[in-house]
Formats: sequence, structure tokens, C-alpha cells
Amino acid sequence: MTAAPMIEFWRGGILESVHAGHAVVFGPDGIEEAWGDPEAVIFPRSSVKMIQALPLVESGAADAAGLSERHLAFACASHSGAALHRDAAAEWLAGLGMHEEDLRCGTHMPWDTAEKTRLVCSHEAPCQLHNNCSGKHVGFLTLNRHLRGGSEYVEVTHPLQQIIKTTFEEVTDVTSPGFGIDGCSAPNFATTVTGLARAMQFFAAANPEGSTRERAAARLTQAMATFPEMVANDGRACTELMRAMGGRVAVKTGAEAVYIAILPKQKRGIALKIMDGATRASEAAITALLIRQGVLDRNHPTVETWLTGIQKNWRGIVTGEIRLSPGFG
Repeated sequence: MTAAPMIEFWRGGILESVHAGHAVVFGPDGIEEAWGDPEAVIFPRSSVKMIQALPLVESGAADAAGLSERHLAFACASHSGAALHRDAAAEWLAGLGMHEEDLRCGTHMPWDTAEKTRLVCSHEAPCQLHNNCSGKHVGFLTLNRHLRGGSEYVEVTHPLQQIIKTTFEEVTDVTSPGFGIDGCSAPNFATTVTGLARAMQFFAAANPEGSTRERAAARLTQAMATFPEMVANDGRACTELMRAMGGRVAVKTGAEAVYIAILPKQKRGIALKIMDGATRASEAAITALLIRQGVLDRNHPTVETWLTGIQKNWRGIVTGEIRLSPGFG
């Protein structure tokens, strides 16, 4: 099956762009809805940070380190490198008796405007604390200390990454066909869109008083929904959509236009991938699916940001509109 058209951009009454992809809504009894090819193999990228954090919690390493729910949300983050994120990473590392140099995520300029301006004006270089994956990596270091593993924890053969791979294959119920190296240098294991949605359904249905793994999954979901500012940042889709849903649903983006949603009340998981990698389309698509599932109010102001019909330029002039493709959303 080919990718299904999902999001259209119109300008001057003419269709300008079409973004096609694959999406699955997975419920307690299996696939409930699907678009495109449910068995398409994708790299989930950062959309699976809660799976990568699952061993941190279920191993007991999180509790041994005294981690709060805010820490757990940060472990699942693709944050903007704002001051609150930089400080959270620094304080967590200090609590471990470790330093920025122990991270293996690399350095990039923060996405947060205020922190970027501060660095530029003070002639200060960014560091690994600003990396959008620093929370995940401090989580890796916490688990790695618990495992007494070696310092090169991002190597695919490292015990930490092998535990993550096993966990990933168990919750997706798919043997990963391979892996790629993510932007933060950690392995990213491939799976199908259905496998990704199935894993999110596991998180959605996890009993807070159930098995060790279920309790861990429920804690991570609730942490993300409770501290959305730690998962992304003000003005970013993940944070604003979770705020709009009042802490009831967790959502997470991944590079190259992947998005997931965890819907605990409905015990449903959603996974989608826009094949051309356009984030604007994945943000619109997940917004449409959240509305379709009845967990996001179509009239909430934040919907205008991600799924507004009207597009304007820098002068406020209407230039076009976003539309859902026929048969989607």
C-alpha cells in the first residue's frame, strides 16, 4: 500500500503541496483505523523516548536516584534548550556526581530564542546541556550507573542499548529490522507504524497498579502530560497540545515528521509518519487525529496554530489555507 494523502496546502485557490503518510489508531482489540500502509517500516526517531526511558523506571534506577515525575518527563524530552532545560540537565547530572563531559549527545545551538540570544550576546558557546536530547541522555547515564556499564553508552552493543532494544521489540511486538544512528548519536531502532501504535496503546492501557512494566509506563505517560513544558517548550506543538488536553493525553514528535499520541482514557495509541519529513504536516495530522478521537476540542485556540484553515504571511496578509485531504481526519 502507498502513503495516503493527509495534509494539503492551498494558495490562490490552487493546490500547492500535498503531504502523504501512514497512520494507525491502535485500540485494545487491535487496529481501529489506518491510512496508507500500516506495515510501513519507519525510524520512529524521538517519538519513542518514553520507550527508551522505560528501562530507567522499571529497573528501579529512577527510584534509586530519587527522580521526580518532572525528571521523568525530561527523560522523554526533545526540549528547546531553554534555561529551565539547561538547568534541569545540569542539576540532574550534579545529583549523579557527573558532569556535562559525561554526556554523549553532542552540542548544538539551543532552539529557545532567549537562551540563544543570551549565548550570542555573551559570546558563550553552547554545550551538551543545550542539546534537545540531553534529558534522555542524563536518563541513560542514570540507568548506566545502575547497570555499572562502560562510559560509551550510545554504542549499539552496549548493555544499556541492548536492554532498550529488547524493551522496544517487546512493546512494539515487532522484531526490529535494523537501526540507524540518531542525531544525538544513540541507536534508533526501526519498526512498523503498527508496531509503534501498538507500543503507544500499551502505554495508554498500562495499569498504574499493575506489573512493574505497566507501572513504569503509566508513570512516564503521566509525567509527560503533567509537565509538558519539560517535554518540548512554550510555543511548541507537543507542549501546547498536551496543555490543551488538560494533562489527559501525552503526545511526542520525532524528527522527519513522526508523531505519536497516548490516550489513557480510551486505551488507544496513535502513530503517524509523513513521508516527506515535513514537520508542519505531522503537526497538522496529529492535531486532526486528536480531534477525531474526541480528546482535543476543535475550537480550542491552540488548534488554530497547528491546523488553522487560514495561512498568513509576515504582514498578516492571507496567503492560503491548510486542508485535510479527502478521507483523512
